[in-house]
Amino acid sequence: MSTPQTTTTLQEQQVPVRYKLAATWTSFMFLYAYVDILNFFTPGVIEDLLNGKVFEFDLSQTFSTSALILVSIPIFMIVLSMTLAARANRTTNLVVASLYVPVTAFNVVGESYRYFYGLGVALELVLLALVVRYAWTWPRTDVTARAERLPASSRVSR
Repeated sequence: MSTPQTTTTLQEQQVPVRYKLAATWTSFMFLYAYVDILNFFTPGVIEDLLNGKVFEFDLSQTFSTSALILVSIPIFMIVLSMTLAARANRTTNLVVASLYVPVTAFNVVGESYRYFYGLGVALELVLLALVVRYAWTWPRTDVTARAERLPASSRVSR
């Protein structure tokens, strides 16, 4: 006598767009930070920093403040992706991700470790493309169908 075998499959859960966006911005920030951290191992970088230079720029309060703003925007996008209303969320993600494409691409200009920075920039651009895709394809609700399902007493007459 054999026991009947049951087969099961893993249940796929629908992941809300907000979660996808926040996770993608989080991944972007980890990659962004680690590319910068790993860059410290590039010959000459530490010496340049000690001499007050980053790439072509002099280290100054203006540079540091600009860098903080540049990195703070994607950090805040993690929170905004989880908290903004859907329409504002979609628009904000589309605008910010689109603006970060040239900012991200600029990071490869003039670098001697082109494979390293090229890969870092390519991966960051993939993540930005995902943000744009998730925001662009944000699911919509048919307002008319939803209104028809409401009880007659709660419908707004025009």
